[in-house]
Amino acid sequence: MEDEMRGKARAAMRMILEAAGYEVEEVDEPLDLSAVKGEECLLVLCSDDEHEIRQFDQTKYNLMVNEKEMGCRKLLFSPDDSIGVDNCIVWGVKDFVRYAGEATLAGILNRELSLTFASPTDKKTGKPEQEPEESSSGISIPHLPVKVNKQAAERISGVQGPGKLRFMPHWAYHYKSSGEQVYKDHRIPFDDEGWGAINAINGVKTGIDANLIDNGEIPADAEVMPPRITKEDASEKIYNDLVERLTQHVRIKQEKGDAIYYEEKVMKPDRKNITLEINEVHVPVWQIRGKKIIEVNAFTGEVLSEPMDEGVEIL
Repeated sequence: MEDEMRGKARAAMRMILEAAGYEVEEVDEPLDLSAVKGEECLLVLCSDDEHEIRQFDQTKYNLMVNEKEMGCRKLLFSPDDSIGVDNCIVWGVKDFVRYAGEATLAGILNRELSLTFASPTDKKTGKPEQEPEESSSGISIPHLPVKVNKQAAERISGVQGPGKLRFMPHWAYHYKSSGEQVYKDHRIPFDDEGWGAINAINGVKTGIDANLIDNGEIPADAEVMPPRITKEDASEKIYNDLVERLTQHVRIKQEKGDAIYYEEKVMKPDRKNITLEINEVHVPVWQIRGKKIIEVNAFTGEVLSEPMDEGVEIL
């Protein structure tokens, strides 16, 4: 791995680990980073050199922290999928892309990345063993993909108890507005276009990226919640909100002799000039029932303010 590439990989690995709450430092070659979180220590190597990787795999490392010796786990990032190790956690390109993306999202949402290294390692390939696939329900609905599993949702929620995956209905829409109004020498255009969504249970506005919608099957044990707000009612609410948002209050100055007058005009778009496409999509939510009910957005990892079925806002 060239020095420039290795430096970029080191910086990205540092970003991922810091997003997960580790204290990260650069270490002497041939290693790249050390990362400490509580009683856990990681040593990181970014390499595709077979000799370097073999030495890293066969060496036992300890780190002295506050006069306490800690045994270190070893994390290898290598773009070479053919590398085989016995004693390392291995991240390939797919793992790297996944965690880098999740770390970036965690930074945007101002939350800590949930990062675990519990997956066992295949002795032949050094790759994490595949988790058993969830059985499919045979039901296909448009939905945001499930990015957070049940175990991660429990850690995020801070409570222990039975968990249920529920798909919450939303009305996602695309609108386009055109037309204008003219008053005296003032021309007021209403050209606008955008996307949005409202919760089909409580009517709260939210944002859903249509490019991320998955139309595949959902897990067999998931529950699909029915909408409480009909498509017609949602459309009416969206139209009214758009008209209100696009309405402009115009102050027009007029002079009559020595006097100056200001005339206020309210300019509203014509509803017939607003086109609206609306479709039902679902947001996956983990409901954890412990001493209290906590719900976690299974796409973003965010905790909902209160259980969705109590008719409150999704964050």
